[in-house]
Amino acid sequence: MIVAGFGFRAAADLSALHAALALAQQGHPPITALAAPDDKMALVDQLGTALGLPVIPVAGDRLQAAATSTQSLASLRARRTGSVAEAAALAAAGSEARLIAGRHISPDRTATCAIAQGPGA
Repeated sequence: MIVAGFGFRAAADLSALHAALALAQQGHPPITALAAPDDKMALVDQLGTALGLPVIPVAGDRLQAAATSTQSLASLRARRTGSVAEAAALAAAGSEARLIAGRHISPDRTATCAIAQGPGA
């Protein structure tokens, strides 16, 4: 499984998620699922529908348990994880997942995307 994880501000829109995904996905294999915090699924569900991909909600405790490469102060304050996008991707891709694309930020700075690859992908 190859999962694109997202973190985003309330002001983000579908185009911001698309842009962050496009940046993160450059040079990587196609993604097979999307993931985000379970309380922010509406916008990611729209992206999943547009791309024909399943969406995996990630609970807050699973976000906090994921070891992220990035250490954003805003993410640490808001979600107690260094990168919501990286944590969502890692948690959704499985216990032995690894990041293949660290956090990328949309040009409008409202959304982030990271990609993780699970075992056997």
